[in-house]
Amino acid sequence: MQLKPGAMDEYKARHDAIWPELAELLHHSGIRDYSIFLDEETLSLFAVLKLTDDNSHETLSKHPVMQKWWNYMAPLMHVEPGNKPKEWALEPVFYLA
Repeated sequence: MQLKPGAMDEYKARHDAIWPELAELLHHSGIRDYSIFLDEETLSLFAVLKLTDDNSHETLSKHPVMQKWWNYMAPLMHVEPGNKPKEWALEPVFYLA
């Protein structure tokens, strides 16, 4: 994901005050150990999360709370139509278990 210039402090503040209904929705969708990292130089965001075996995370985009959050965050980030944050896959280059 990608922040817009000057949005770093507000992005962090909004996540520090995450809505309880959003946290509950993510948890009930099977998302655990969710972290977002920021490269301050490029303003790139990298999210890492674990999913339970019975997760339903692919349905989150249809949920009104998720859509409300995306609308709330859209001024701070590069987004797709519908205000979903732009995301792109990264190629794994190393893994050690």
